[in-house]
Amino acid sequence: MVILGIDVGGTHTDAVLIENFRVKKKAKVLTNERDLLDSLWKVTDDLLKEENPERLERVVLSTTISTNAIAQGKTDRVGMILVSGPGLSPSLLRINEDCHFISGYVNHRGMEIAGIDRDNVSRIGERFQRDGIDHCSIVGKFSTRNPHQEIEIHEIIATHVRHVSLGHRMSGHLNFPRRIATTFLNEAIREIYSNFVKQVSNLMHLRNISIPIYILKADGGTIDIAQSCEFPVQTILSGPAASIMGILSMVERRDDAIALDIGGTTTDIAVFAEGVPLLEAVGVTIFGHRTLVRGLRIRSIGVGGDSRVRCEDGGIVIGPEREGPAAAFGGPFPTPTDAMIVLSLTSIGERGRAKGALLPIALKMQCSVEEVAKTIFEQTCEKIASAVLDEMEAINNRPVYTIHEILEDRRLEPKILYVVGGPARPMAFRLGEMLGCPVYIPEHAEVANAIGAALARTTAEMAILADTEQGTLTIGEEGDRIAIPPRFTREDAIRIAKEKLRGRAIKMGAKEEDMAIEVTEDQEFNMVRGFYTTGKNIRVRVQVKPGLIASLRT
Repeated sequence: MVILGIDVGGTHTDAVLIENFRVKKKAKVLTNERDLLDSLWKVTDDLLKEENPERLERVVLSTTISTNAIAQGKTDRVGMILVSGPGLSPSLLRINEDCHFISGYVNHRGMEIAGIDRDNVSRIGERFQRDGIDHCSIVGKFSTRNPHQEIEIHEIIATHVRHVSLGHRMSGHLNFPRRIATTFLNEAIREIYSNFVKQVSNLMHLRNISIPIYILKADGGTIDIAQSCEFPVQTILSGPAASIMGILSMVERRDDAIALDIGGTTTDIAVFAEGVPLLEAVGVTIFGHRTLVRGLRIRSIGVGGDSRVRCEDGGIVIGPEREGPAAAFGGPFPTPTDAMIVLSLTSIGERGRAKGALLPIALKMQCSVEEVAKTIFEQTCEKIASAVLDEMEAINNRPVYTIHEILEDRRLEPKILYVVGGPARPMAFRLGEMLGCPVYIPEHAEVANAIGAALARTTAEMAILADTEQGTLTIGEEGDRIAIPPRFTREDAIRIAKEKLRGRAIKMGAKEEDMAIEVTEDQEFNMVRGFYTTGKNIRVRVQVKPGLIASLRT
């Protein structure tokens, strides 16, 4: 099997060519944000120019495009239409200045209690059009139980905006505030993400590659890149997830462990429990937005090899901003990478430029350039180590999930520190000393993210609700509502959920042999009126487990 893995990061674009689960070739170039196709072309040039593209069986990408757009406020304006019904005050649900609350209500069983005001929806659509708002998100409180009102609003407003995201399509979980945030982000990054997908499609066309292309999601699973355009929010934290899956593919130990990916802009921190990554089962939080996007538990901090270093009030300040490459590579400001070059911890770049960049700070602090370099290096390591210890404390203070199970009353005690990324080798030993852990730098650590993307399995999840009193079965993510008989059982619900999930996963690009389906929620309640049971309420949630199609062979 020949696989191409590509990671498009904010600083570098990495790629690997894997043949029979061994790295055959690897490449790394600077990311050209203004012309991603240029970066993609360069990074694949060496890997593919002597290869027959017809031998490729799988191409998978990961990217920080969506994450960076949210972080830098470069997202599109989104008009929100919310059907909140009784309960929470609209002031607690408002997500932006273009938020409109309308009449209508579907209760927790999926029964329509109050209809929407169609004329009001039309007026909101006209206002969006007048204000130049091309993107709209529609979210009803219990739309996963009955999506009819979201669909009705979409039909009315479709002619006024360019694209609409519907809340019930995002996830089967019930959590109205998180569903609002998730649907908002999905629409806010759609245009940017679609442009990225277009660049990838252009590359594949120019390279004569005609097989399906996949993108890594936040939970470490993959999705067909064409499908992902409808759900770009699933690709937030794709880049960090790729690093974790890369480490998972390159290590054999099954201990509790800390994993660090030290990049140019940020350092991503993850924790393994007995060799398995931790999971944010309900949803990841990204820059204050609590979502329903299931993802690997990853903490990112604004410290990396290219973080800007400056002197303030007689002390050293590192990051969080990155304003170009290290001075040793022609960048405008000194960075931790320059400090490591001055200390001879790495032999990359031009040492003279690195020393020149640190000199003004040394003069201000009245010490030598070498002493400044040592201070910068120590403070960089201390910031990362401190964040790791904070993360460990947070994890050990509450139940956590791995991609396989929930861990309760289980205190994690890391036995090893895995470090990948560009500055991994010069920093790993000192970080290990600070954290009291032996260190392991996997082979190919500098392209771990591209390897993780290449080897990740396709994943999906699905929630269904059966109401035997109403005689309905609702599949939230699909927007389907079908009739069921009064004797419908929990076993029937599980069977249908697995069948539907298998079909959904295959549409997303999964292969039957890589599909391990598990039931993650299974509840049944009797509905009683007066002295009689009138029916059953059955809720089932199933998922294809995240994981690898195979580990990397050495």
